[in-house]
Amino acid sequence: MDINTQTLYTVTVYSENHVGLLTQISNIFTRRFINIESLTVSASAMKGVHKFTITCYSDDKAIEKLVKQVEKKIDVLTAYYYVEDEIISREIALFKVTTETLMANNTIESLVNRYNAKIIEVNNLYTVIEKTGGKTEIRELFDELEHYGILQFVRSGSVSITRSKYEQLSDVTMC
Repeated sequence: MDINTQTLYTVTVYSENHVGLLTQISNIFTRRFINIESLTVSASAMKGVHKFTITCYSDDKAIEKLVKQVEKKIDVLTAYYYVEDEIISREIALFKVTTETLMANNTIESLVNRYNAKIIEVNNLYTVIEKTGGKTEIRELFDELEHYGILQFVRSGSVSITRSKYEQLSDVTMC
């Protein structure tokens, strides 16, 4: 399947925190030939329940089948899928550039300000810049900083919440 003809979906899975569940869930994606673009697992708003946030490109029928398959896993409480306008998503990125480059060029400081990023550590060798935002914003800052030399770069997976008033987790009852 061509990624350009597919939609970016965010799949959220709520479960108790059991060993091996991540492998089981990722195997469902693998069997359906759906590549995981990003994956984040963290505690949810409900005590003892973890939230998997998984982004992937797919089509409507395939993602619907995938989510139904995920929900069949014994340790999964519930799972949902969303398109971009149904959620609010953010990622965090860290960029390491040489301090010498930063000091020699006022442009980097103006980039930090323009992209609403922040400098979180400065020493004689390097400076670390943090940017929280959408995928596009982070990519644009990366492209700009690349001209000055990036020593290291890392970005997190997507974290997302729904645009609805309540988290759908409130429908879940613990076993």
